[in-house]
Amino acid sequence: MPLSEHEQRLLEQMERALYAEDPKFATSLRSSSIARASRGRAALGVLIVFAGIALLITGMALQATPLGIAGFAVMLVGAVLVYSSFKRSTTASETAEGVQKPASDKASFMNRVEDRWRRRQGDE
Repeated sequence: MPLSEHEQRLLEQMERALYAEDPKFATSLRSSSIARASRGRAALGVLIVFAGIALLITGMALQATPLGIAGFAVMLVGAVLVYSSFKRSTTASETAEGVQKPASDKASFMNRVEDRWRRRQGDE
């Protein structure tokens, strides 16, 4: 049963209020489906790697060089799929719903560390 227009507006207002009140929590809720999809891609990649290993071993056993090369290529494709799924999940979780760390976060972190160091040196 679909939501009425009034219920949809209320839901959108509640979502905006949640983002305004606690954006970190709201982002973690949103990114759970992204993480699930990335885990699925990673699992598929691992299966492809295992299939490539099987082809490579079969090619070696039968002394069929083209089959061994195909097995290596399949393994490589699977590894790239696993790597890209983890890479995609981290960038997706950081940028979910436009919540993104500013580029100056590293600089501000270093400034805070330096300030703490100066205060500590001044106390001694």
